[in-house]
Amino acid sequence: MKDVRFAKFVLLVNGVVPGALLLWDAAHGQAGANPVNYAVRTMGLLALIFLTLTLLVTPLRKLTGLNWLFHFRRRLGLLAFGYALAHFSTFFIFDRMLDVRDTLSEMIKRPYLIVGALGLFAMTPLAATSSNYMIKRLGPKRWQALHRLAYGAAVAGVVHFYMQVKSSS
Repeated sequence: MKDVRFAKFVLLVNGVVPGALLLWDAAHGQAGANPVNYAVRTMGLLALIFLTLTLLVTPLRKLTGLNWLFHFRRRLGLLAFGYALAHFSTFFIFDRMLDVRDTLSEMIKRPYLIVGALGLFAMTPLAATSSNYMIKRLGPKRWQALHRLAYGAAVAGVVHFYMQVKSSS
C-alpha cells in the first residue's frame, strides 16, 4: 500500500508540473505574444490529455491484466478537472475580465464555448463525488452511473477542441 501511495504522489507531482511550468513562463514573460490565449489553450489541452488518460485506465487494465492501474484513475480525473477549471477560469478572468454578460455574449457568438462549458459542467459532479465518502453515500451503482458522465465530458472536450481549431483556421 505504501508503494501505491508513493506512486499516486509521483503522479500528482508530475501532473502539476505542466501547470507550474506554464505559471513560470507567464511570470517570466515567456508565454508568447498573447500569454492569455497561450495559457487558455495549454490548460485546455492538458485537461483533454488527462481526461483521455483517465478513460484509458479501464480498457488498459482489461487488456493487460494490470489491475493496479485503477488506483490512478481518480487522481487522473481530478487533474483533468483541475486543468479544465483552470482553462475556463483563465478565459473568464483574464480574457473576459470577470464580465458575465460579455462572457455569455461571446459564448453565443462562438458555440464551441458552449460545448466546452457543457463538458466542464459534466465534470463538476464527478470531481465533487470522487471521494470514498461520496462513493459510500451514493452507493456503488448510483456512483458508477453518475461517473459515466466522464464519457460525455470527453466527447464535449473533443468537440470543443475540434470546433475551436476549425474556427481559428
